[in-house]
Amino acid sequence: MAESRDDLAESLQNLFTSVSSMVKSELQGTNNQLDLLEKMNQRVASEYDDMGDVAAGLRVFAEQMKSKSGGLDEFVGQMDAIEKQVSEFEAVISVLDRYVSVLESKIRAEYRHPHHHRRSNDSVCTD
Repeated sequence: MAESRDDLAESLQNLFTSVSSMVKSELQGTNNQLDLLEKMNQRVASEYDDMGDVAAGLRVFAEQMKSKSGGLDEFVGQMDAIEKQVSEFEAVISVLDRYVSVLESKIRAEYRHPHHHRRSNDSVCTD
């Protein structure tokens, strides 16, 4: 009977050792998974930091473009005013051109058909 108790004790010891090894392996596997998860979280956090830097850079760039756009709006306004003035000048030039054409026609007509003759007592002044 003592021998069967020793066999039983040895079997129980083997069972506890096996269960302990199994639990230890399970815990080690869980620990490895947690280590992997921590590394993945660190990697994702690093990428989000990089994306945050990119987003901040884009925000600064957008603000710079907006301020430059405001300056361009001023130039566009000035260009519109210049274009308006040019259109007004073109209209004035067109009117003057027609006036000059009319004057040229009158002068040509006068040279072709003089209405006034120079009088003999008209003299040319010379100094």
